[in-house]
Amino acid sequence: MNEENGAIVFIVDDDASVRDSLRWLIESVQLPVQCFATAQTFLAGYNNQQTGCVLLDVRMPGISGLDLQEELQAQDFVLPVIIITGHADVPMAVRAFKSGVFDFIEKPFNDQHLIDRIQQAIEKSRSQKVSIQRRQDARDRLQKLSSREIQVLDCIVAGYSNKAMARELDISVKTIETHRANLMSKIGASSVSELVRTALLADKK
Repeated sequence: MNEENGAIVFIVDDDASVRDSLRWLIESVQLPVQCFATAQTFLAGYNNQQTGCVLLDVRMPGISGLDLQEELQAQDFVLPVIIITGHADVPMAVRAFKSGVFDFIEKPFNDQHLIDRIQQAIEKSRSQKVSIQRRQDARDRLQKLSSREIQVLDCIVAGYSNKAMARELDISVKTIETHRANLMSKIGASSVSELVRTALLADKK
C-alpha cells in the first residue's frame, strides 16, 4: 500500500492527541490521512467516491460514532469503517456490527494489527469500487434498450426460447430474433451468457 494507490484513511475523533497519534502511525506506512474532529465535519467533507477507509471513535460530542456509522449506512456509504474505542461493551459491539462496520477494535490496540486491518479494509474498498463501476456500466448499457427490448431481455434471463417469448409477448418469432440481435448489439454482448451476466450484474431481474 502506498500513496500512489490513491487510498485515503479518514480519521474521525474529537481528541486531537488521538488524531495526531493515528496520523503518525498511518503515515509511517505511506498512507495519506485526512482528520476530522467531529462527525458533522466529516459528513460535510468526505468523498464517497474515494478509495480508503474510516477510523471512527465512538464517544464524540454531537453525533456519536455509532450514530454516524448508521447514518453512513443509510446513505449507502461504501468506505469500510473501523471503530476504535476505549469504552467497549457487548451491546455496543453488536450494534456496530449490525450497522455494517468492517471491524471493532478496543484500546489499547496493537499498532501492527491496526495497520493490517486498515490495509485489508482498503483492499475491500478497492474491490467494492470495481464492483460498483461494473454494475453502473451494466446499468448504463441497459438504459439504451427500448421497453420491448427490456421485455425480451427479461424473457431471455428467465430462460425462454424464442417461440416461448413470441407467445408470451404476442409477437412473431422473427420479431423476437430482431429484438434479440438489437439488444445484444446495444449492450455489446457477444454471447447469450454475456448478455445474461450483464443483466444480472445490473440487478435486472
